[in-house]
Amino acid sequence: MASKMASDDFDDQFLTCSVCMLHFRDPKILPCLHTFCKQCLQEWATKQQPLECPTCRTQVSLPDQGVNGLRTNFYVNNLLDFAAAKKGAEPGVPCQVCEGNVEGSKSWCADCAKLMCESCTLLHRKFPFSEDHEVPPENTLNAENDVSKFYRKRHCRKHKNQELVFYCETCNALVCTACTVVDHRPGKDHNPVEISTVAQRKKETLQGLLQNINPRLKEIQASVKQVERKMSNLMPSKEAATDQAKEYFRQLADLLQKREQEILSQIDEQCRADGKALQTKKEAIEFELAGLTSAQTFCQQAVEHGSDVHILEVGNQVQTRVETLLAKQLDLESNWSEFQFVEKTAVVDVEKEVDNFGGVKTNVDVSRCKVAVKPAVQGFTCIAELTTTNQEGRPCVINSKAVTTNMEDPSGTNIPTQIQMKSEGVWEISYVPKVTGIHKLEVKVNSQHVAGSPFDVNVKDKDTPVLTIGRKGSGVGELDGPTGVAVDKDGNIAVVERGNKRVQIFDTGTGKSLNSFPVDGKNPFGIDVDSNGRFLVTSWGVNFGIRLISKEGELLNTCKPDGMANPLGVAVLKDGRMVVVNWGQKSCLLLQPDGSLIRDIGKGQLHKPRFVSVDESRGVMFVTDESAHKVFAFDLDGNLKFYFGKKGQNDGEFKSPQGVTIDPAGNIIVVNFDDGRLQVFGRDGTFIRTVTSVKGGGPHGIALTPDGYIAVACYTGRCVEMYRYI
Repeated sequence: MASKMASDDFDDQFLTCSVCMLHFRDPKILPCLHTFCKQCLQEWATKQQPLECPTCRTQVSLPDQGVNGLRTNFYVNNLLDFAAAKKGAEPGVPCQVCEGNVEGSKSWCADCAKLMCESCTLLHRKFPFSEDHEVPPENTLNAENDVSKFYRKRHCRKHKNQELVFYCETCNALVCTACTVVDHRPGKDHNPVEISTVAQRKKETLQGLLQNINPRLKEIQASVKQVERKMSNLMPSKEAATDQAKEYFRQLADLLQKREQEILSQIDEQCRADGKALQTKKEAIEFELAGLTSAQTFCQQAVEHGSDVHILEVGNQVQTRVETLLAKQLDLESNWSEFQFVEKTAVVDVEKEVDNFGGVKTNVDVSRCKVAVKPAVQGFTCIAELTTTNQEGRPCVINSKAVTTNMEDPSGTNIPTQIQMKSEGVWEISYVPKVTGIHKLEVKVNSQHVAGSPFDVNVKDKDTPVLTIGRKGSGVGELDGPTGVAVDKDGNIAVVERGNKRVQIFDTGTGKSLNSFPVDGKNPFGIDVDSNGRFLVTSWGVNFGIRLISKEGELLNTCKPDGMANPLGVAVLKDGRMVVVNWGQKSCLLLQPDGSLIRDIGKGQLHKPRFVSVDESRGVMFVTDESAHKVFAFDLDGNLKFYFGKKGQNDGEFKSPQGVTIDPAGNIIVVNFDDGRLQVFGRDGTFIRTVTSVKGGGPHGIALTPDGYIAVACYTGRCVEMYRYI
């Protein structure tokens, strides 16, 4: 286990691994420049694939050697050594060689990184292998406070007793004196220079970068302060909005309660009025009933019990009374129907309008919000991107409840959608269509339709291009003999046209032509984009070469290194070096950023190389050979690592392979010219799957977009086809 440092000379946090929270042990640097213990990274890598930096979550593609292949942070090692040496010079610390002699003065061997007592120091200086080691005594250790002057010496892995004192600029490698005689002898293939000379140039470059960093830091720091000011207003804004919302809905509740009391009062009043009217009616009917009943009783008694004299005396009178009562027109109807409460506005209608009862107001302008529908493929997770925009036209954040989506397939069946905020003001709407055909995607912000909603989404099957860019011709948006294809820094598709002798840029979402610029040379062919967003374009035949072209289409440089003849495919590395297929010499050239030759690779092994792609995480380049029907893998030192494939139409076989590219997992994607099959192979060349068979004729270059589509330049089809990959 690593131990905590007792010294106060350094920021202890800087020397502490953020995973194990102990001092670094064999510190390794990730590409994002965060440092961790080698053992911590190895354990982290077993739990997570692909590996992500524990600090910034940047995905890391490990080299073939795994964590061991990562660079060691020697600066941190030097700090730890310096602290250990300073501490070792204190009384009571044992010698790290004999593990005794806690008393007495100590010395530190910068070559071996060992603290030694006087006896061990004397012996150390007598041995032939260590007599030249730098061993400062205790008084020097106690007096030394400049960490930059204290460092562990680096020795050659091949010549163990030799210090690394040279740098081979051709190979980008530190070498010792013996290496300059054996493996890196000065000449055409190697250029060893003293480390101090190269380091000084690199320091000047880094100092220039530091000068560029400071203004950017100030800009970012000002932005942080602005965000902090807004954050300080967040809670007061929340409290004010909460109070306003409560007051608003309290008033709505009061209005509803008041209306309820009014309706209940109306019901009471109606009940009383109807009750009084019915009572009056009842009394009138009962009065008529009493008169008729009385006459009935009198008449019946006269008939049943009266004498003849009595009947004659009262008979006429009874007859007149009864006939009058029977002839009387009576209103026996009550003229009343049962009253009831009527919903003038149905609850379900109110429910639909509830969303309009207040809302969270932001400066979002729904009329400016935009939706970009990405090409959709049946059975794949498909996306559309919503950008919520303010009145100034800038992306702005709103709450997730304000965004609602709904999708239906051609039959009207609902398709579940998910909404997730990707970045400030940008929302990803994802869904998985189960059928092909036109789907309807409805997108609302604050209950208002975004312009264009509902959108038509044409879902295609995986074997159909999701988008076909271009058609035969020489006009804007038209193509003639497209060969190379690449993805620029903005995610757009850059296409080299051999027939029109130009590069044309297309929007990957719509296929619309955005820009174009001419290319010198008779037969432009390959293209790639460097880390600065500039284009590298090759051409063969008359006026051949590699041309560096700005993002705006301005020619910056043309290089024709020695030994190059008819360059085809090209791949540029992050550090600016290039690999170009040297078709005329049946090889590939590794070039410096300025176009000067580093080495010739594959001569005598390649037959008709066409395209190249580089897996920088492993330092391996993959070259397609159309006549050998193989893909060759070389390391950047020029060694053949392996090859795979043979002629045929079965899985894993090739028929004139052309374009090649590498996916984020390190898999190799290759397209055939003859049958159009687009196949995927593992890192070792093992066949994985066939993506599709390209419909456009004569597939050449291919490129993988960041959002999981493959662009294929179809030479005879005079188009670029886009297929779903992941």
